[in-house]
Formats: sequence, C-alpha cells, structure tokens
Amino acid sequence: MNLPFSMSFPRLIALCAIAFCAGFIDSIAGGGGLIQLPGIMAFLPEVPAVTLLAVNKTSSMCGTITAVVEYFRKGLVNLRRMWKSALIAFITSALGAYAAKRVPNELLKPLIIGLIAFLIVFTLLKKDFGERETVSRFSTRQQTVLGLLLGLCIGFYDGFFGPGTGNFLIMGLIFIYGMDFLHASADTKTINAMTNISAFIMYTRMGIGNIPLGVTMGLFNMLGAHLGVRMAVLKGSRFIRVLFIVMSC
Repeated sequence: MNLPFSMSFPRLIALCAIAFCAGFIDSIAGGGGLIQLPGIMAFLPEVPAVTLLAVNKTSSMCGTITAVVEYFRKGLVNLRRMWKSALIAFITSALGAYAAKRVPNELLKPLIIGLIAFLIVFTLLKKDFGERETVSRFSTRQQTVLGLLLGLCIGFYDGFFGPGTGNFLIMGLIFIYGMDFLHASADTKTINAMTNISAFIMYTRMGIGNIPLGVTMGLFNMLGAHLGVRMAVLKGSRFIRVLFIVMSC
C-alpha cells in the first residue's frame, strides 16, 4: 500500500484518529482545527506548513459538509438567515487561502490566543450566555450587516489559518441573533462548510496539498461529525456550552 508522503502505517492510523476526534468535537462545539492542525503538524514535521493547511482543509471540509447535512435533516439549520453570510465567507476564504501561501501564519498566533482567552472568560462570567434562545438586541437590518461582517472576517481567517473558526462563529451568531448553543452550532457549520470548500478549491488550483491523505482523514472526520451531531442534539445547549469552554481552553 502506497501511503501519502511515504509515511508509516501507524502514523496514518494516528492521523485518522485525530481526524475522527476533530470531526466529533467540531460538529458539536467548534474548534476541531485546534485538534487536527496541530496533530497533522506534529506527525508530519517534514512537510511544508502550507501543504498541511491544505490537508487540514480537505479533511475538515468532509466533516463540516456531513455536519450540515445532519443538522439540516434535524431541522436545525436556518439557510434563509445564513446564506448571505455563507456566500461572502466563501469568497473571502478563497482570498485567505491565497494569502496563506505568501504571509507567515505565525503572525496570527498571539492574536488568536488572546481572542480565544477572551471567549473563555466571557462565557464563564456570563453563565446564561447561549443556554437558551433570546430576542436579539439588534434590528433585522443590523443583524444582516453584522452577519455579513462576521462572514467576511471569519471567511478570510479560516482560509488563511483556520483553528478556532468554529468557536468564533458560534460566539458571533449567539451575540448577533440571540441563538442558543445548539442552533448556533448548526448554523456555524453552514458557514464553515462554505469556507472549507472555498479554501479547498483554491489550494487545489494552486497545486498545494495531498488529496489522498486529506480524503482518507476526511472519511474519519465525517464519521466523527455524524456521531457528534447526534450527541449535540441528544444533550442540548448546556452540554455544548461546557464542551465549548473545554475546547477553547
């Protein structure tokens, strides 16, 4: 059996296990990239970082598409509200993927750590945040504008780097629309799937990545996402909130 990058079979098994865990976690509370990308980099240190970003996107794309389908089948996805944000995120994700080949990703690390730390503190202090749906503090027009801005910024970031995208989206959707964690997680996957597809297309056009490895990991990511959605629906928003905090930490 010819393995990608001439890796050993045990190393491939480890990467598939990481992809499964990432898909499971990401489909519930976001943050799968916080598991998967560092895992890929740890097991393939000899491979260029931009190639590993592309592999991560290929695997994540499989998982997020699976999660969207599962949440949609359960009636939890609001496509009417999310399609504009998803569309602009699709466009800006391609721009982010294009920039990833030219800008050092290390420049983002301090900013991302600071933002995720803020999310943890905010969620812990505001104990009822996202546990149930509330009336949004914004008008319909303001929600549309803020949703587009969220899609624009998150789309570019996800194409450029990625880890923590789900966490930022969940918090943004709860803040803008007054969602609970369950519905925010479902709608997050709609936007996240579009950013992953867009970045995957751009990376492929630039000849970056390893599709056999990405798809192999993607199959396990899909399995994790399938089981994760079932767990999210079964346990509800309070469980997702706790897992969100744990993953952010």
